[in-house]
Amino acid sequence: MVAPQLSEKALLATGIRIGTPVRTKTMEQFTARPRPDGLHMIDYSKTLQRIDVAGKFIAAVGMKNTVVYTSREHGGVAVEKFCELTGAVPRIGRFMPGTFTNPLYPGHLDAELVVVADPMSDTQAIVEAGKLGVPVIAVCDTDNITDDVDLVIPGNNRGRKSIAAIFWLLARSALVHGGLLAEDQQMKYSIEDFETKAEEEPKDEELE
Repeated sequence: MVAPQLSEKALLATGIRIGTPVRTKTMEQFTARPRPDGLHMIDYSKTLQRIDVAGKFIAAVGMKNTVVYTSREHGGVAVEKFCELTGAVPRIGRFMPGTFTNPLYPGHLDAELVVVADPMSDTQAIVEAGKLGVPVIAVCDTDNITDDVDLVIPGNNRGRKSIAAIFWLLARSALVHGGLLAEDQQMKYSIEDFETKAEEEPKDEELE
């Protein structure tokens, strides 16, 4: 049992360890031998280890001081549920330049920690966090470049089910390390509750 409400079999069924045909140098340490179809497989035991470290970090920095961002539509519900449970600040969709760096911008946020769902699509948030010396935690697939990421959580960040599982586990870890949830206590929401369903995904024009 990985956690209450979640067996190892159920976790693997989310596709959390399925990577891409491409593997960057910095992601080699998190991967196993590629499958016959060429997809690199992520060592999900390392995913769980990094989620635990990240949860401890989030609890130490303070959940209300943490901004969680995704530009990908399939990560929207996962980020919203994570922030609902932890009190972190959600940002979904287009990241407006100056959100972190321009105090005069109406949507300005003071973040002490930034969590992103994909370094490839969430670059603007990472760049602005870097300018201010704010640490970044990122869910990284096998093809991600992680140079500007302080803490990598290796995992499939393209699948709805896998990103839901990762943020569910991360929320659980942060709550446990923050003393808000007992290790044997069930979460208010299931992984399915964290998943963006196809009909909930906004159309492309809604993201612009």
